[in-house]
Amino acid sequence: MNLSEWLAYIERQHPKSIEMGLERARTVAERMRIGKPAAQVITVGGTNGKGSTVAFIEAIAREAGRKVGAYTSPHLLRYNERVRIDGADAGDERLVEAFEAVEAARSDTPLTYFEYGTLAALWLFERARLDLAVLEVGLGGRLDAVNIVDPDVAVITTVDIDHTDWLGADRESIGAEKAGIARPWKPLVLGEIDSPSSVLRRAYAIGANALRRGSDFFDEPVDASHWRWREVGGELLLPHPPLAAPAQRANAATAIAALRALDGDIAPEAYASGVAGARLPGRLQRFVRDGAEVYVDVGHNPQAARELAAWLRAQPAAPTALVYAALADKDAAGVVAAFDGLDVDWHLAGLEPQSPRGQDVETLRARLAGSAAGQGDAHVDVAHALDAVLSRAQAGMRVLVFGSFHTVAEALAWLHSGR
Repeated sequence: MNLSEWLAYIERQHPKSIEMGLERARTVAERMRIGKPAAQVITVGGTNGKGSTVAFIEAIAREAGRKVGAYTSPHLLRYNERVRIDGADAGDERLVEAFEAVEAARSDTPLTYFEYGTLAALWLFERARLDLAVLEVGLGGRLDAVNIVDPDVAVITTVDIDHTDWLGADRESIGAEKAGIARPWKPLVLGEIDSPSSVLRRAYAIGANALRRGSDFFDEPVDASHWRWREVGGELLLPHPPLAAPAQRANAATAIAALRALDGDIAPEAYASGVAGARLPGRLQRFVRDGAEVYVDVGHNPQAARELAAWLRAQPAAPTALVYAALADKDAAGVVAAFDGLDVDWHLAGLEPQSPRGQDVETLRARLAGSAAGQGDAHVDVAHALDAVLSRAQAGMRVLVFGSFHTVAEALAWLHSGR
């Protein structure tokens, strides 16, 4: 089978798309004789900011001369994006080889799509003789397949309300699940200033060394071009990250804290070059069409929406259109409420064919009845929404497309098509 056929095959190997638990992945990993995937491992969990933090860690470590593997999810356009080795996406042949190894070992053990992909990535990483593997948690932490690996440093970027059907309905419950990636007597880096008490209780209970942003390390603006990362006894003067959202400085600061907890030998120049060079598609990624600025962002929950709204408020005044398409299990009302008070034109779009969790635009519109977004224009999909918005675009106009990875994937396909 080629890669596309393998991906279709592994989607059918478990009756549920999401099934929490470590037993299945751990059993197959033992059969595959998967050990530690790299000389050192950093595991990154959290509600928002995981992918950006991984990108900063990867970029800095590579600038320092380390051979790095990064496992992230989901992907935007190609599955290969999920597995990077030394800065390059894994090729089709290598992924097929890894899937074949998983299939040979699993016997009658049913694996979810994510478990299959995690085991394949770990198998590839172990064979690549990496200095560092950076593993992004898919969902939660305690029962996520990535957690079969014991990290040298664990990171929790932020904790907010998302995936409540699996993780709980409040920050304390969700924090307890995410803190499951911490290990006894190992560093646990916390990327938000006010972490839930459940996270801190877990750290104290197992003797993990909690390093907290705003208490143990700090990030401070200096001028239009620079910011300062600081801890007791040391500081770094750094360029602003190229990733545009306000939270990206916090993500970069968290990545630096994780690397300093892991490795004290990285030169200041590598931190500066890595922060300046980190790139990640779909995080306020900018395009220009007929004089209009088009930004795409994967933000899909209220916390991410608040960051996007803060970014919009900080921009120069301009006619602004929001294109929003969301999965059915997301808090759409909480997302659109983050933009209250902003002078924007709303355009809703459907995601029905793209995911089993998708919804048509009329369902989304009904969920938002009574809000400004619910009174906006409705479009069958993101492509039709962009056709409509940009057909009457004017120079200086701003368009923000957001709501999920599927939303951004559709937008990128439209933008790259040249329509």
